[in-house]
Amino acid sequence: MRILAIDHGTRRMGIAVSDELKLIAQPLEYILAEPFAPFLERLKALLRDKEVELILVGMPRNMDGSYGPAALKVQEFVAVLKAAVTIPIKTWDERLTSAMANRFLIQGNVRREKRKEKVDKMAAAILLQSYLDSLPR
Repeated sequence: MRILAIDHGTRRMGIAVSDELKLIAQPLEYILAEPFAPFLERLKALLRDKEVELILVGMPRNMDGSYGPAALKVQEFVAVLKAAVTIPIKTWDERLTSAMANRFLIQGNVRREKRKEKVDKMAAAILLQSYLDSLPR
């Protein structure tokens, strides 16, 4: 069983998945956030295909730890998702994941056009790896 992470965005949702041992996060893809029905259909297919036991959703926080308007959107998204799937959902602090993803892609000499395609799934992988690293071994 695996963990699937979602980096919530208004345009795209980055998706990453863990290996079966829950040690390594792998960027998977991004799914367009709108329209929601095709997003949910693709997500359900991934949950089934990857045998996911937990969905991890990035919760945006301000640098001081407080929650802003983006966090409210994620809370609304999680509420809708909980009604649509039976798999447990957990939120996880996603501060700076997109900035880190961009930095990694720049260091990897990924061109600007390609970075836009990859940053969301890379941010989801960073979020997921942070969670995996926090698990007791």
